[in-house]
Amino acid sequence: MENTEKHHPNNSVSKHIPIIAITSGDPNGVGYEVILKAVSDPHICEICTPIIYGNMHIARLHLHTLDEEMQNMQLNLISKATDCQKNKVNIINCYADDTPVKFSENTAEAGRASLMALTRATDDLKAGMVDAIVTAPINKRNIQSEKFQFSGHTEYLTHKFGNEEDSLMMMVSDMMRVALVCNHVPISQVPQHITEEKILSKLNTLNRTLQNDFLVRKPRIAVLALNPHAGDGGLLGQEEQDVIIPAIKKACEQGIMAFGPYSADGFFGAGKYSSFDAILGMYHDQTLIPFKSLDMAGVNFTAGLGIVRTSPDHGTAYELAGKNQADPASMRNALYLAIDILRTRQQNELLKQNPLEI
Repeated sequence: MENTEKHHPNNSVSKHIPIIAITSGDPNGVGYEVILKAVSDPHICEICTPIIYGNMHIARLHLHTLDEEMQNMQLNLISKATDCQKNKVNIINCYADDTPVKFSENTAEAGRASLMALTRATDDLKAGMVDAIVTAPINKRNIQSEKFQFSGHTEYLTHKFGNEEDSLMMMVSDMMRVALVCNHVPISQVPQHITEEKILSKLNTLNRTLQNDFLVRKPRIAVLALNPHAGDGGLLGQEEQDVIIPAIKKACEQGIMAFGPYSADGFFGAGKYSSFDAILGMYHDQTLIPFKSLDMAGVNFTAGLGIVRTSPDHGTAYELAGKNQADPASMRNALYLAIDILRTRQQNELLKQNPLEI
């Protein structure tokens, strides 16, 4: 894989300090903890202006569960994103101070708080008040309501900022990049979602985002099979012969360097992922199990949309909530990646404005 990841963003493109919205996620989980730990690093406020969308009082409750030196962390309360101050950790109250915090519990109140923070942040993103959004984990069940009937952040943001054909769920780390044809789909329904048109669409989006967001000039993309042993020539399933191989051929005809289909077990077991810039898998666990087994500090990136959204690659981790045991590395990397992608897109725009004369 052509390695374009950085441990921190490159400041050479522009002096503009991006404003990053960070949603608090489920207040009963580890969202606040990983956010507060991540933004406590002074370097974060040098490279971006963070705004936490949550609640000051509840942030303070979480701070009191952390190390003593963290408990006096300064947070700048603002009423709207345009009031944010550079070199400070800003916070907007999106829900009431009396929202009950019950560490490790799945509650309806936590779901409502999650949604209020997410709605406020995405509205500000749509209005251009912030440059990107980083989302802390939600509970996909307790957030469900008349206003939120989606299987996760990716689907919600796709509905708000694009369409299903454009959107692509990616997981990014220094070791590999993986993307999915099917996001949060029950395993029993996966085969009906695997179509030639959908695979081709995802390959096009993946190829574009590798070029535009990661500066990979000629991406090499591995495509995984659906069935064991890549179907064994049809013995273990026809999807490879009837759907996946034709989609790969059409992608190649369009100039995309797509290869496969590879049987997932042998592909990851033999370390073949290191030879590709990205991997397109058919369904969630096929790619996320090897990805997270190799690196639990990776980042979820919603590619293919006009906006930049990243998140840590873990969930609410209720079992760790309130215990000062959550690792902020994935949240910190999510902030870094969001800033990197913003700057890469800005660099691309500048290059388009000043083309070389021939």
